Amino acid sequence: MHSGILLLDKPLGLSSNAALQRVRRTLGVDKAGHVGSLDPLATGMLPICLGEATKIAGDVLSGRKCYRFTVTLGSRTATGDTEGAVVETAPVPTLDPPTLEAALQRFVGRQTQVPPMYSALKRDGQPLYKLARAGVEVERQARDIELFELVLLDFGPTHVELQTVCSKGTYVRVLSEDISKALGTCGHVTSLRRVYVEPFEGEAMETLESIAEARAQGRWPHVLPADWPLGHLPKVSLDSAGVSRLMHGQSVPTGAADADIGSAPRVRIYDEAGRFLGIGEGDGQGYVQPRRLFVFS
Repeated sequence: MHSGILLLDKPLGLSSNAALQRVRRTLGVDKAGHVGSLDPLATGMLPICLGEATKIAGDVLSGRKCYRFTVTLGSRTATGDTEGAVVETAPVPTLDPPTLEAALQRFVGRQTQVPPMYSALKRDGQPLYKLARAGVEVERQARDIELFELVLLDFGPTHVELQTVCSKGTYVRVLSEDISKALGTCGHVTSLRRVYVEPFEGEAMETLESIAEARAQGRWPHVLPADWPLGHLPKVSLDSAGVSRLMHGQSVPTGAADADIGSAPRVRIYDEAGRFLGIGEGDGQGYVQPRRLFVFS
């Protein structure tokens, strides 16, 4: 089975899990998981880790995300997007570039955000969106997020089109409602696309159709190597004896050249043939311990 990362351009109308199951069935793989979730009404990059690459999903999840979205002003919905019923309306003031830019700049930087009730976060094992659909609202703890940029792409009398690069855990629906308030009205998201997930900016994405076509032709769609997003980690190469010890859970000396890997940083480990073995942890003394190793059949 292939291990690696497939970048899916998730289509409109499918949940992230439904898209994942379509990919699993088409490729015939048993082990796969998506990194981060996109709402059914959102499109765009959904990294899918295949096989042993699921072990590095956390590294992908921590990356920044870029979203392009449209906010329709003058009405707020229960879900923050077009799926929910309108629960509030308000007049929309006259918009102009200086007013918009001034309002947007207030959101750039570190801040806290309260997750919406219509989210996959769980309370006592129950997803919040299920509670919300039952008419139950619970207190949610504000979380630290950061917007690295928030750019105005276009606007009209009752809408603004924006692009943001933000930290993990940012809810664009909540951001859109907050921006609407800053503009003196209310609003909700009417289109949302995830442009990329770091570090995959500029990488080509596959569609459900292109994946099916590839398999019908007896080939695999484009799958990035499992170590592709780990280039920021120090690299450690081991000889066969070192690999054997590592696979048995033992610490392994990496040699003088690797003695400066720092005070217990994570490292990516390879054998003499250049095969990626997984992630280890250095002790700052020239030894590395196994942390998440791949299993090869």
